[in-house]
Amino acid sequence: MSWVILTGRQNDLDHAATPHKIITNRDYLSHPALFRGQRPKVINLSNSYAYQSRGYYASLLASSRGHRVIPTVETMIDLSERKLYEHALPELELALNKCRKDLDGEFPAKVCFFFGIGPGRAWDRFARLLFDWFRAPALEVHIKDNSEWAAIRKIGFHPLARMDCTEKRRFTHCLETYTGREWRESKSRTPARYTFATLVDPAEELPPSQISSLRHWARIAEKMGVEVEPITRKDLARLANYDALFIRETTSISNHTYRFARRAQQEGMPVIDDPLSMIRCTNKVYLDELLAANKVPVPPTVIIAGTSDLEHAADTLSFPLVLKIPDSSFSRGVKKCADFKELKALATEWLEDSDLLIAQKFIPTTFDWRIGVLGGQPLFAVHYLMAKKHWQIVNHRVNGKPEEGGFKSFTLRQAPAEVVETAVRAARCIGDGLYGVDLKETRDGIFVIEVNDNPNLDHGCEDSGEKDEVWVRLTQWFLDRLERQGR
Repeated sequence: MSWVILTGRQNDLDHAATPHKIITNRDYLSHPALFRGQRPKVINLSNSYAYQSRGYYASLLASSRGHRVIPTVETMIDLSERKLYEHALPELELALNKCRKDLDGEFPAKVCFFFGIGPGRAWDRFARLLFDWFRAPALEVHIKDNSEWAAIRKIGFHPLARMDCTEKRRFTHCLETYTGREWRESKSRTPARYTFATLVDPAEELPPSQISSLRHWARIAEKMGVEVEPITRKDLARLANYDALFIRETTSISNHTYRFARRAQQEGMPVIDDPLSMIRCTNKVYLDELLAANKVPVPPTVIIAGTSDLEHAADTLSFPLVLKIPDSSFSRGVKKCADFKELKALATEWLEDSDLLIAQKFIPTTFDWRIGVLGGQPLFAVHYLMAKKHWQIVNHRVNGKPEEGGFKSFTLRQAPAEVVETAVRAARCIGDGLYGVDLKETRDGIFVIEVNDNPNLDHGCEDSGEKDEVWVRLTQWFLDRLERQGR
C-alpha cells in the first residue's frame, strides 16, 4: 500500500474517486498498529489543522510512526498566523505578478491550489513555488490587486468541507496527478518498506543514468520492498518525505545537486552522492594531492597557479601534455596541448575563471578502465573506448553533439586484480559511497586518472558484467544504512 488518505468524516471524499485507501483521522489515531510493517504516504485531508485537533495529531503521529505525511505539523504551524509565513511573501508575490501577462483582466480575490496545481496553466509557476513553500493538499490564496501589483493578503488551508462540486472534481484530478507513478509499470508485488527519491533532469544531454536504466532499477528495487520515484530540481521541499536520495544528475558544488545532497544529509537520509564526496571528487587539485598522499599511483602532475608556472610544467611533463580545469566533468574542461604556445594561450584563457589549473603527463591509451566502487567494494568493471579519431572517451565537438566512444564490459574476475585493487584504494580515500575510478593500464604501470563521485550507471553497459547484482547491491547499500538507523 503506497498512499493512505485521512478525512475528517467517512463521506468527505468519494471512495470511488480514488484507488487509494481512505480512512478517518479518528480511526488512524485510534489504531497505531495500522499499516505496521509498511511505510505509506499519508495525505491528511482533515477539515481542521488547528493546534491539538485530530488533524494536527494525525500528522504528528504519522511522523512518529515513520509515515510520510502532508501537510506536516510544521506546515500547519507556519500557516496558522501571517507573521509566521510573511518571510515567504516577497518571493511568492514576485512569482504571482509574473502570472499577470497570461491572465485576462485582474487577479481574482481568491484562488485555490491543489497539490501545487492551479486552476490553469497561467498559474503554473506560482503554484509550484507555493507548494515548495507550503506542501499541503489544498491551499487558498487571498489576493489584493490594484491593477499594477497584486499582493497576498492571506494563505490558508482549503478543507474538503468547503469545496463545491466543481472544486472537488478538480481536487480529485489533481490528487490523481500527484499520486501517479511515472516509473511504476504494475502493482507492487511486495509491500514497499521504503521510498527512494532519484534526482533526474530529463533534458540533460549526458546524464549519469538514462531514465530507462532507472526504470530497470525500480523493477529490481520493487522486489526488495523499495519504491523508486523520480524527482526534479523543483522538488527540494518534498525531499524529507522520502527515505533516501540517489542523485542522477551531473553534480556540481555550485548548483542544486549539492543543495539536495546537503538537505538529505540534514534529514539523516542515506544519499549518493553525499556532500563531502562531491566536494572531494569535483576538485582535481584536491584529488591529486589526496591520492598522492595515500600512495595511490597518479600521472606526473604540476599545479599551475599562474602563467609563471607554465615553463616548469613544460619542463617537467614535456609535450604533449593535458591541461585541466579543477572542476571539469565528462571530458569538458580537459584539453591536450601540443606545444608551449598552445599551453600558454589555453592557460591564460582558463586562468581568467579559475585560480588553479592542473597539468598532467599525457598517457595515450585506446581505452580507460572504469571500476565502479560501492561502499569500499568493487561493483563493476568496464573499458571506456576513446571516441573515434580522438584521445578522450567523449569528443565535445564545437557546435555539435558530443561523440562518445564505445565500451567493453568485464566481470570483476576478468578485470586485472591490480587494476581493481588500485581502484578500491583510490575510492576509499574519498568515502563510503558510489564512485567511478578511471585508470590507465600501461607498460609503466597503472595510473589513477580521477575518481568520479557521480559515475555513469546504465543498464546494458556498466552492469553487463555483473548483471542485476549491480542494482541489487546498490539497493542494499541504502537499506543497510536505513536499517542501522532504525528507520
